Amino acid sequence: MSPLSGRAWRTAAALLPAAAAAAHIGPAATWLPAVRLPFCPGLCGAGHARHVALTFDDGPDPVSTPRFLDALDALGVRATFFVLGERVVRHPEVVRETVRRGHELGVHGWTHDRPWLPALTRDAAEVARTVRAVHGVTGHRPLWYRPPYGILTTGRWRAARRAGLRTVLWSAWGRDWTADATPDSVRARVAADLRGGGTVLLHDSDRHAAPGCWRAALGALPAVVRGCREAGLTVGPLREHGPGPSAAARPE
Repeated sequence: MSPLSGRAWRTAAALLPAAAAAAHIGPAATWLPAVRLPFCPGLCGAGHARHVALTFDDGPDPVSTPRFLDALDALGVRATFFVLGERVVRHPEVVRETVRRGHELGVHGWTHDRPWLPALTRDAAEVARTVRAVHGVTGHRPLWYRPPYGILTTGRWRAARRAGLRTVLWSAWGRDWTADATPDSVRARVAADLRGGGTVLLHDSDRHAAPGCWRAALGALPAVVRGCREAGLTVGPLREHGPGPSAAARPE
């Protein structure tokens, strides 16, 4: 082997880990609205122009989730709850009650971890495990996947596809997980980005956020729904919003 060839091999070997890391984390760029909104409308949860999909992450929680179910009943609205598998098996009664009241469930992963290192086998196993947990508790297979923190990786996207799930992030959120969130701030933040065909992200649990912050989202719900209706938009779950898993979005 010539010295040039040796240097080339050493260079390639040095670059290989960086290339693998880029391939793994590259899709996480879709977390940025400037990337997601124009280039990946499917990941935004784009749906029917006169409909808004209402979604909640991080449950089920035996304290806060029932409060959201009661509020949604009072508003006459159904939503999609992205649940964590470990919480599903701990609080199956909350999960069953959520479905009994007409809401649908999506997969938010088994745990709420950050996927900085590639873990293809683990990602596939944990997504599939959560699907089984939801199906075992409710008798229904979920249709949707949203990764924790909205950080999509190649491994998690493939895991969702393999499980027959469509990956959906959001187009508007309330930043309701922060310690300084209030009902007014959540409503204003959602309203700033919400359009017909959009998907709203809120949280029905504070387990992975500031303690008690779920109260800001709960307090904002009536105003968020009222604002949609005043704009002539209906509010409901993702299953009423547009195409299903067969049109699974890929982060191109």
